[in-house]
Amino acid sequence: MSFLACITVGSVAIVREAADDWANEISRELTIQIRPADGVDMLREIDKAIALVQEFQGVGTVHALSDAETRDLLRPWLGEGLELDALPVPRLIKVSVEDPDTLDLAALRQAVSREIAGGSLDDHSAWTGRLASMANAVVIAGFAILVLVLWSMVLSVVFATRAAMSGNREVVEVLHFVGAEESFIAREFQRHFLLLGLRGGMIGGAIACVIFIGLDVLSDRTSGLPGVEQATVLFGGLSVGPAGYLGILAVVFLVTVLTAVTSRYSVHMHLAQLD
Repeated sequence: MSFLACITVGSVAIVREAADDWANEISRELTIQIRPADGVDMLREIDKAIALVQEFQGVGTVHALSDAETRDLLRPWLGEGLELDALPVPRLIKVSVEDPDTLDLAALRQAVSREIAGGSLDDHSAWTGRLASMANAVVIAGFAILVLVLWSMVLSVVFATRAAMSGNREVVEVLHFVGAEESFIAREFQRHFLLLGLRGGMIGGAIACVIFIGLDVLSDRTSGLPGVEQATVLFGGLSVGPAGYLGILAVVFLVTVLTAVTSRYSVHMHLAQLD
């Protein structure tokens, strides 16, 4: 159970960190699209857009996609030998943002729409919103799985405690009837299951850490393969990161505490039935 809980926490940490990286990268890049229209000099509008964007504070580099770069973007859908002049293909300008806090995005959007013929600004907010929703959904699902795993662990501890008390039933009953306090009897079982929980938690956490470290090393060694490159683009690597390993340590601690508390509660419930 500790292993499953640690795997869940580590996987959620990977997805969450990847979503944060995506959001940070997307938020630092803007795209200006200039749609072709009759009587509009596309090259002149591109130069105007570049000059206009560079007037705003917080803007870094501004790069207009060349004809070759535009063909590369359209090649998967329209094939080779594409003639841009024969199709109404919008032209794109990539804008990197150095300081998002100082950039007046609303003013920039209005300026592009007003002064650039056929121009529009895309800040990729739709994508960042979807990424945030996906990351939140993964976190909620991971939390639900973690709760189910821990609940299953609690039930396992309850049955294990009852089995241990059944195996020592005569000793427990004699101690109880001769006047031993319930806290004394419960403390003995709690100490036993505390050590079991600590050992199980550390073993499960250690195996999960070994798996995550192995995946990280394997992804580095196979980084040249096409499938691995796609996964790297999607997840940004399989490294759990400090937050993930801290989460695994927290799971080990939680498993230990839950095991001890559950066993103590089970003993008290059993002794109450004897009364």
